[in-house]
Amino acid sequence: MSDNPATKADYIFVSNSEETTRKIGELLAGLLSPPSLVGLIGPLGSGKTRFVQGLARGCGVAEAAVISPTFVLIHEYPGKIPVFHFDVYRLKDSEEFLELGVEEYLQRPGICVVEWADRVADVLPPDRLDVELSIVDSSTRRVILRPLGEHYRQVAGKMISIWHHYSGANKC
Repeated sequence: MSDNPATKADYIFVSNSEETTRKIGELLAGLLSPPSLVGLIGPLGSGKTRFVQGLARGCGVAEAAVISPTFVLIHEYPGKIPVFHFDVYRLKDSEEFLELGVEEYLQRPGICVVEWADRVADVLPPDRLDVELSIVDSSTRRVILRPLGEHYRQVAGKMISIWHHYSGANKC
C-alpha cells in the first residue's frame, strides 16, 4: 500500500464484502476500452484477486478462471474483451518485467492488469489507471482509483457516477 494519502484527484470506494470488491471491478470493466492498463497496488489479502475476478466478469471472462497469478507471471483470460493478468511480486526488478514481453501485451486489444504495479511503475506507461486496495478491517476494503492521464480521469469520473447509482439501488 502506498504511504500517500488520498488526493483530490483520487476516487474512493468502500467495499464491505468480497462480492462488492468484485462488483467494483465489474462495473469498471464496462468503462474501459482496449487496450487499457490497470495497475493494482495493495498488500496481500487486500482484495486484488477479487477485484480482477470482477473486472474479468465484466469483460465476459468466466470468473472461476481467474486465480491469483502468484506462481504464474502472466495469465491470459479469453473473453469478449481479453484480460492479461500479470503478477510482478516475485520479479527482482523492472527489467525482468519487461522481459516478459509486456510492451507487446500493452498493444493487444485487451485489458492488462498488473498486480504489485508499484514495483514496476518506472517502466509502466504514464497513461494508466492505478487502483490501490487497502484493508480497513476483516471484511472492509478501501478501493482508490488513481487515474493517470485524461482518458483514465474520465473513466474514473464515470465510475463514480455509476457507483452512486448502483450502490443507491442495491444498498451496498
